[in-house]
Amino acid sequence: MTARADARPWFAEFILLAAIWGASFLFMRIGAREFGALPTAGIRVGIATIFLSPILLLRGQGGLLRQHWKLTFAVGILNSALPFTCFTYALLTISTGLSSILNATVPLFGAVIAWIWLKDRPTGSRTVGLVIGFLGVALLAWDKASFEPDASGASSGWAVMACLLACLCYGLAASFTKRFLSGLPSLVTSTGSQIGAVLFLTPLTIFYWPDHAVSTNAWMALLALGVLCTGLAYILYFRLIERVGPARALTVTFAIPVFAVFYGVALLGEVVTPWMLGCAVVIIAGTSLSTGLVRFSRQRQ
Repeated sequence: MTARADARPWFAEFILLAAIWGASFLFMRIGAREFGALPTAGIRVGIATIFLSPILLLRGQGGLLRQHWKLTFAVGILNSALPFTCFTYALLTISTGLSSILNATVPLFGAVIAWIWLKDRPTGSRTVGLVIGFLGVALLAWDKASFEPDASGASSGWAVMACLLACLCYGLAASFTKRFLSGLPSLVTSTGSQIGAVLFLTPLTIFYWPDHAVSTNAWMALLALGVLCTGLAYILYFRLIERVGPARALTVTFAIPVFAVFYGVALLGEVVTPWMLGCAVVIIAGTSLSTGLVRFSRQRQ
């Protein structure tokens, strides 16, 4: 195998981005425990919108957003509102480590959807990678998913399904963006998507707003989630795309579970089993092949 990656000065930003997005699972779990799933997602995109909008205006890209608001708002539902809600719902039941490992399947869903929708058919090792990746997901779900309710009435099976639905939404959003928003500045797409997510989630956030007092810790978690894990993370991610291209930037997905698992174990006392780690290796290996980031090459004699 040959890996298409090498050491570059951008590696520090790559690690920082993985660390930030790994922390998002921790903050979502803390926030969702007190706010609930929908308000947590709604507040997150609201804070991100407040953070990103002034940057957009300062860069003089407000006019572009007005021209493309319908499409950017629509992608916001797929890329933010639905997946954020799914993950916050899932984190009420399953661990941050498990949810972050499932999140590593995003490129798998993206490859399948691009194959079906954009006719970007994977060949050779990429097809093998799809099979391997989804096998890893099936093994992980088989071990961790149970649709029997626990003492609190929750079900890990539905939580796992919610994570996979979120990953499917991310995959759809990627193809939607490539099909309809190609060439649009990333800051315009990201800011418009957050505004669209806010409009979608605000009524539900108000309806499901908790009827009890919420702690300062929960508020601080959502502030970090909105500013650090959404607003600042978008800026870092788009800088990474500009410097090394989308293929290499996409590999940040593989590093996120390392940080998420560490935070969960160190700060929440979560347990990571050898089976989870083994399935994570299978999923990441399959995803690497399916996206073409790692591929088989023939040796010439």
